[in-house]
Amino acid sequence: MVILKKAVENEDCKNKIELLLFSLGIDFLDISLYILAFIHRSIVNERPDFTPEHNERLEFLWDAVLELIVTDNLFKDFPEKNEWELTDIRSALVRGKNLAKVSKDLHFDEYLFLWKWEELGGWRNNEYLLANCLEAFLGALYLDLWLVWASQFVNQYVYPTLKYIIENNLFKDFKSLIQEYSQAKYDITPTYEVLNSDWPDHNKTFEVWVFIGKNCVWVGVWSSKKKAQEIAALNAYEKKEGWKIVF
Repeated sequence: MVILKKAVENEDCKNKIELLLFSLGIDFLDISLYILAFIHRSIVNERPDFTPEHNERLEFLWDAVLELIVTDNLFKDFPEKNEWELTDIRSALVRGKNLAKVSKDLHFDEYLFLWKWEELGGWRNNEYLLANCLEAFLGALYLDLWLVWASQFVNQYVYPTLKYIIENNLFKDFKSLIQEYSQAKYDITPTYEVLNSDWPDHNKTFEVWVFIGKNCVWVGVWSSKKKAQEIAALNAYEKKEGWKIVF
């Protein structure tokens, strides 16, 4: 890994992340890993002198580790559930919307290093960035202190969201649920359209709209079309009583 010399030598930057780690009770070994977790691609593009790296490689690493910890927990805690039920629950736990909420609750939005245009555009509240930041942080934790600390963090901050997810049936397949609801009430099958994918290259995302007939009932934004569709369906289903359908 390239050493983040400029970023680590910046005392304000270093002190800020150290205070966060102290508040979380993490006895870190390599502060540069955690600094990297909060560096968004936008600042690398505009300020390569500050750091030559961003947090996306850490996100990639953590996908597998997070699923391993969550899968192990679910397998032990729900011996009565079959494979597909466990898969749906796991998907809800590691879904970007859920991770973004955990990230926000931990105030990770306050620590993100963004370029000025993303800052002015309100990207600190972007669910996609918040979820990625949490994943990158967990990747840093795994690399620095290995699986025991990583598991402890997941079990303290991510896994407890399971109670809310199960109570509110958030582990369901929302594309299927919204289709069943729409067909039953309006005799219409929902459709999904990509209305905007013209985002900056450093933050390529897809804006997917879900339509009931000619009526757009919600929008989902994510880095892949599939996930954007899922987010649109989830939010649309949660707000289904407020749909404005005109024929």
